[in-house]
Amino acid sequence: MNTLSSLLDPSRIRVDAPVKDWKEAIRLAGGLLENDRIIEPAYTQAMIDMVVDKGPYIVIAPGFAFAHARPSAAVHDTAISWVRLATPVEFGHKRNDPVSVVVALAAVDDSAHTRAMAQLARIIGDKDTYSRLNEAASASEVHRILASIPGESGTPSSESTARKVEQSAVSSTHDKILTVCGNGLGTSLFLKNTLETVLERWGWARFIQVEATDTISAKGKAKEADCVLTSGEIARALGDVGIPVRVVEDFTDTREIDAALRDLYDV
Repeated sequence: MNTLSSLLDPSRIRVDAPVKDWKEAIRLAGGLLENDRIIEPAYTQAMIDMVVDKGPYIVIAPGFAFAHARPSAAVHDTAISWVRLATPVEFGHKRNDPVSVVVALAAVDDSAHTRAMAQLARIIGDKDTYSRLNEAASASEVHRILASIPGESGTPSSESTARKVEQSAVSSTHDKILTVCGNGLGTSLFLKNTLETVLERWGWARFIQVEATDTISAKGKAKEADCVLTSGEIARALGDVGIPVRVVEDFTDTREIDAALRDLYDV
C-alpha cells in the first residue's frame, strides 16, 4: 500500500496561499493535482460539489478539511495535495471552522490509499506535529514533517476497564461499527483509523469489525451493525437507520471517540 510521503510530492504542497473562500481553497488544492495530470478539472469540481450537496462534513478536525470525491474517469492516479492557507476560511462547520489546511485526495479505487490515510490521521491528531506543520516555512519542510509518522499517544486502558470492555464486546449484537461519509473512501477512513486505535487500546479489536462506507450503502448495512459513527451532516442525511448514530466532531480525537464508545456500549 502507498504511504503518505509517496502520495504527496513536494510539488503538490503550498504554504501561506491566499484564497478568498472555501471554494477557491479546494480549487487550489485540486489545481495542484491537475498540474501533475493526476486529475482532470472535473474532479476538482466534484470535490466542491460534494460540499455543496452534503455540507462541510469534510472539515474533520479543527482547522483541517479533507477534500475528495468518488473515483471516476477524471482520476488518473492516486495522490494527495496539501494547501496551508495564508488566512483561514469558513466552510460552515459549527465547531471546526475556520480552516487553515486543505488536503485533497484523488483515488483510483477505495484501497490504494488506506495506509496513507492512517498515517495522516495520526499526524493531524498529534498536536505537536500539527503545530510544526502550521509553522513550517516551506513546502519541503512540510514534506519532511509529514514523512515522519508520530507514535501513538495516550495510555492504555486499565485492567478493570479492559475486562468491562471485553464483557461488553462479547455481549454486543453484531460486533460491527460503521463509519460513514459521502463516498466511503475519505473522511470515513479517517474516522475508521481513529476508532481502530481506540479499540486496540481497549483490547477490543478482536471483537469488533470497523467498516468505512458511504451514505447509501450504510442504510442497507445498518442491520448488520451495532452503531454508526459519522459527521453531523451525514447523520442528518442518513436519518433513522434503526441503530444508534453518533456524531463525531473531530475525526482525529481519540478522547471523543473513546467517550462515544463508552456511552454506546455502556462501558
